[in-house]
Amino acid sequence: MTARVALVTGASRGVGRGVATALADAGWTVYVTGRSAERLQATVDAAAGASGRVLPLECDHGRDDEIVAVVARIVADTGRLDLLVNNVWANPKGFMGFNGKFWERPAGDWDALMGVGLRAHYVASCEAAKVMVPQGSGLMVNISSFGSRSPFHTVLYGMSKTALDKMASDMAHELVGTGVSTLSLWLGLIRTELILSLGMDDFNGFPLDRAEDPTFVGRVIAALADDPSLPALSGSTVITAEYGREHGVTNDDGEVPLSHRGAFGGGPLFPPVTDEQLGITTVDEVAEAGGHNGFVGR
Repeated sequence: MTARVALVTGASRGVGRGVATALADAGWTVYVTGRSAERLQATVDAAAGASGRVLPLECDHGRDDEIVAVVARIVADTGRLDLLVNNVWANPKGFMGFNGKFWERPAGDWDALMGVGLRAHYVASCEAAKVMVPQGSGLMVNISSFGSRSPFHTVLYGMSKTALDKMASDMAHELVGTGVSTLSLWLGLIRTELILSLGMDDFNGFPLDRAEDPTFVGRVIAALADDPSLPALSGSTVITAEYGREHGVTNDDGEVPLSHRGAFGGGPLFPPVTDEQLGITTVDEVAEAGGHNGFVGR
């Protein structure tokens, strides 16, 4: 096979469907996962006529063995994996799971937001790395959120998104020299079918005419996969609206989405701001006391 191979998890609707169709338009062979074959078929249909193709695989991402089986199936079919987009997400019970303070919510919210929204991403990344590292190339992308920086939705939501950013950062450290890169993406407001069906001009103050199309996110990911600067970006958190603006990526209507950086009080947490950037003189007190912590120079 000459087409590059991608896996987009949780692609039966919304961002996942948009990413899959945009990648197929760019010529990728895209495997998509979800729990319902019927709903995945809608994603396959959305990519009809694309230069690439979309192939559905049923998967319950709450089960590690099913995630392992998906990656094994892709490798058996194609012999490779070039891109993993960790997008799957499980909605907690109740109105989006965000209808109460953390102490008012059931502890079972953990299983959705951390068990699927974080653990499933980690498991998929581990399996993808087992393929990508030997082949000497690949990109793993986490769909994250400005909720990493500012309180948003609920405590567990923010915890899971910050963990995804840190996961990409630390995985990049261990992947240095392998040809494999990791990124976390901060998306703005997304013009999903559900949001558009509400018939509103703005959503919680954010104008919908400058929000992001799901396909926009896919075009950003396709551009990142081809970016010569990708190795230097590895481990970073990228704001999709800002990257799109800088690289000529637009919405379906040709408009450029707005960055939510200012609305949420700042930009990515990773890579972290250094003491040098803050104008602070850093002193290794452990070294001065005759010790060595093993992290110097890492």
